[in-house]
Amino acid sequence: MTSLASTKLGATGITVSRLGLGTMMFGHAGNPDHDDCIRIIHAALDAGITLIDTADMYSGGESEEIVGAALRHRRDEVVLATKGHFPLEGALGAGGNSRRHLTLAVEASLRRLGVDHLDLYQVHRPDWSTDLEETLGVLTDLVRAGKIRAFGCSTYPAFEIVESHRVAEQRGLMRFRTEQPPYNLLARGVERDVLPVAQRWGMGVLTWSPLAFGFLTGRHRKNGPIVSEGRAALRPAWFDPNDPVTARKLEVVERLVAVADGLGCSLPALATAFPLHHPAVSSVLLGPRTAAQLADSLRSADLVIDDAALDAIDEIVPPGTDVYDAGNWTSLPWIAERHRRRV
Repeated sequence: MTSLASTKLGATGITVSRLGLGTMMFGHAGNPDHDDCIRIIHAALDAGITLIDTADMYSGGESEEIVGAALRHRRDEVVLATKGHFPLEGALGAGGNSRRHLTLAVEASLRRLGVDHLDLYQVHRPDWSTDLEETLGVLTDLVRAGKIRAFGCSTYPAFEIVESHRVAEQRGLMRFRTEQPPYNLLARGVERDVLPVAQRWGMGVLTWSPLAFGFLTGRHRKNGPIVSEGRAALRPAWFDPNDPVTARKLEVVERLVAVADGLGCSLPALATAFPLHHPAVSSVLLGPRTAAQLADSLRSADLVIDDAALDAIDEIVPPGTDVYDAGNWTSLPWIAERHRRRV
């Protein structure tokens, strides 16, 4: 069994492996074979992964059911994290971060996972129509009720993280202990503010999308064949080479391949290892669809990127910049909705 390095999840005192298993691709939206997904989860545990991250909206709850089945006799081996915010069909209604929705969402996640508590519960996205006091209040109550052990946020802009800590202090509530942002070689915007803010508040950071939705797998290349499998089949518009953003990604990928070649590693290995070199990052969440993809990602566990390679990366994608809008920061309501910015 491989022994992966571990670290503390911010100031929570919880120990997690430096590579975690994200399960968005388990279920009908990725790998519909439940038995195969369970084998992948067990392989991750056997390799030393101790953090599993899922969400109620992954394949409409199917991912949580798969994770629950896989952990039926191995629950105590993992730090189990899930997320809620997005609306699901049925009683959960319109979604969001209200007391009603998050209470129902947590109970539904516990049922699907077949557990009596969650080690980490994360609010999947901000809810601009709900007071932070409402959200932090219900999460505090869920901790006190023993339903969750700690809670955090996902893909929050830095100013909302800061505001959440102010509200928690002012109202005597528990605070977000983790943040889960998108962070990879093509999306370094969180280095400007989200990661420093997380460090200042002692928050653990779990990063997602290390392979930039497939662009850092090495399969999508400039002037190469158009891939029609995996994410490209699910969202073909994202991979249109005639789109200016896609063209820019492919240009950058060619330069990053050269950096990986200089280190004697693959582009996916470089991409997976890169976020771990930032001191704010606790764990990088892998998102495999197949056992082969998991095995490839695990090979990056011990990769050390030297200063020369990091400097070369900085030349290609300067620190704090994004090649694409990974967190949809430009879709904030006061930017995207005309009535919020015009008289």
